[in-house]
Amino acid sequence: MSLLVVGSVAFDDITTPRGRAPRVLGGSGTYVGLAASFFTPVRVVGVVGEDFTAADEAVLTRRGIDVRGLEHAPGKCFCWACEYEENPNNRRTLRTELNVFEHFAPKVPPAYLDSEYLFLGNIAPALQCQVRDQLGARARLVGGDTMNFWITGSPKEVRQFLSRLHLLTINDQEAQLLTGEHNLHRAARAIIAMGPGAVVIKRGEHGATLYYATANGGSGTSYFGVPGYPLEDVFDPTGAGDAFAGGMLGYLAQQGGDAAPSEAVLRRAVVYGSVMGSFACERFGVERLTEITSADVEARYREFVALTRFEA
Repeated sequence: MSLLVVGSVAFDDITTPRGRAPRVLGGSGTYVGLAASFFTPVRVVGVVGEDFTAADEAVLTRRGIDVRGLEHAPGKCFCWACEYEENPNNRRTLRTELNVFEHFAPKVPPAYLDSEYLFLGNIAPALQCQVRDQLGARARLVGGDTMNFWITGSPKEVRQFLSRLHLLTINDQEAQLLTGEHNLHRAARAIIAMGPGAVVIKRGEHGATLYYATANGGSGTSYFGVPGYPLEDVFDPTGAGDAFAGGMLGYLAQQGGDAAPSEAVLRRAVVYGSVMGSFACERFGVERLTEITSADVEARYREFVALTRFEA
């Protein structure tokens, strides 16, 4: 089952206490696509500039990712630079250069319109809605992401976007900002009331919690939490949330689920998302995601199972 990923393909300039990595391949479309490719065929829609080389493209194609949806535009790729403190939860953006991404209008190739699974990365919510509407009823399961910039700057469009989603991935601060609820349980219920049948609230090194509407169609919600994988050294947390989303959506597509996957499938998808997010932190940029194998993914999944088991 092909997963269509719409998002940024960019270059990052990352500084952490472990060193500096200038011009590393990044962007939501890149991280989501690479993580998902361990589970299902992936198609990517995005825009790149003239500085995007054949070697950069090969990072994606070596994982079998279909890049026919990458638009090549005059100019340079979107570039983001940041510096992390010793506590990786604290970072400072040094510069943001939109470049070709400033006027990005997703163009979904006709060959992609049969995609049954869709993930809408962190782009303008109006554009997310346009892509979602192009796929129409063919999309069996649609996941998406948003951020503070859109929540505060385009609140109406964000609500319209949420009404078209089956699954939202969002971090704790964004969930609180979106709903005005400090308590994450109440925030999750408020988000589900906006449209998505399920929401995953990411909490960085503290793990993630899945909330989903009860199967009986009532107003209640169930939830499931996983801890963060205990990494001894975090090289670069950039893209960990996108890798999480890629692992989760990739697994759901692999299982052939629809808009309301079973509880067991949803829970396993969260664990696989956590697995992929943890790998992303172990090297700068997407380097670690290009090194690991499916066997590595399954081994870490089993570690998560052992880590969280409390009954014989």
